[in-house]
Amino acid sequence: MSEYARRAAADEWLLDGDERGRVRTFVREADRDRYRVAHVVLRRLLGAYLARDPEAVELMREACPGCGGAHGRPAVAGAPLHFSLSHSGDFALFAFADTPVGIDVESEPSAAVAAEVANMLHPAERAELAALPLAARPAAFARCWARKEAYLKGIGIGLAEDPSITYVGAGPDAGVLTGWSLADVSVAPGYAAACALRTA
Repeated sequence: MSEYARRAAADEWLLDGDERGRVRTFVREADRDRYRVAHVVLRRLLGAYLARDPEAVELMREACPGCGGAHGRPAVAGAPLHFSLSHSGDFALFAFADTPVGIDVESEPSAAVAAEVANMLHPAERAELAALPLAARPAAFARCWARKEAYLKGIGIGLAEDPSITYVGAGPDAGVLTGWSLADVSVAPGYAAACALRTA
């Protein structure tokens, strides 16, 4: 167990009942540790930004923009601060803003997984991937998927939107999205990350 995992286990009392329940649903200890670490850190950061005790931060879900159900963007009840959390492997990324924001980090998949899932992407993204040498496709796919998830988390619909609808780009430059800024985030080799911020 890492030092982060030990500290988060000792601070699990900061989590609300839903978060503690979610910790128990993970079969693998490593997955429990990663979730616990990410959510304890999230609560500590939200508490610091909002000048509240971390355990007093009340998390909720906004209405889904697609169906109106209570499974949209996570939010702090009654606070103007927006946030997003993503983790992949041992990486966790957080984004905080005064406007809706989405962040995502992805590990590079195998070439076989990248080829299979690429069929779900926007036609222009599929073409961009197909134009690359085989060895470059997993990194480009991870970059594209991180951009896509960051944007879809930012708007609050997540993967309820078909990944083939919105173009975010698989190339070096992110696609242009009306009312949003989309940028890649530098992370360790073998990972890709992106952040989407509403600008209008």
